[in-house]
Amino acid sequence: MNTEKILEQLTQVGVEYGPKLIGAIVVLIIGAWVIKALTRAIGKLMDKSKMDESLKPFLKGLVGMLLKALLFISVLGMVGVEMTSFIAILAAAGLAVGMALSGTLQNFAGGVMILIFKPFKIGDFIDAQGYLGVVKEIQIFNTIVTTPDNKTIIIPNGGLSNSSMTNYSTEEKRRVDWKIGIAYGDDVDKAKAVIKRLCDQDSRILKDPEVFIAVSELADSSVNFAVRAWVNAPDYWGVFFALNENVYKTFGKEGLNIPFPQMDVHVHKND
Repeated sequence: MNTEKILEQLTQVGVEYGPKLIGAIVVLIIGAWVIKALTRAIGKLMDKSKMDESLKPFLKGLVGMLLKALLFISVLGMVGVEMTSFIAILAAAGLAVGMALSGTLQNFAGGVMILIFKPFKIGDFIDAQGYLGVVKEIQIFNTIVTTPDNKTIIIPNGGLSNSSMTNYSTEEKRRVDWKIGIAYGDDVDKAKAVIKRLCDQDSRILKDPEVFIAVSELADSSVNFAVRAWVNAPDYWGVFFALNENVYKTFGKEGLNIPFPQMDVHVHKND
């Protein structure tokens, strides 16, 4: 008798849950195949878009994980598992983890944005977050920069993606600016001619646009010239330092004086 009841109960359970279980298995198999096809298609789209190589496997894995989670929840719902409480628990856990890792998630989001939009690339010389240096590596959470004095700086991507940054490597040409002073009483036209000659002698200074030289300021102790020349970006510092040195060496020979800050004191004696 007990055996008959057990068989009857098993039959009822099979009739009630059998079709749901079979349907869930079919959906699971088809869903897994669809997810695989979708992730493969997303990978091909990433390849066509020339996305950064370090970002491709991460995004593919993230998309696959999300799709599999949705498939798993859908299959459990088809079997008859109550998912409302389960989803609420997942949401609460996700919120708690998100709050605990808010800074890390911000850096992660910043890293994704940097790798997608590429405001800079490896090898660029940038000025960001108070640091000047060459980008050595772009990671998901941090960007590694090497300064001119060979220090390694690790900059979180969150702040890097949300603040101003100067990329000195974007353009092929850069303008070099100098402020060169002569003493009051010196020949202005001669000084301009000497500066122009020194610029023409440096083959790294481009002829187009033409070098700009003009009196920019009548300062307290000097007459100052604004000198502007265009160079190829890699030649910037070499040209800057070379002209400073050549001006110092040449002005004295040409009878031009490089002034230093001074003050005239007049003493009056009262009888």
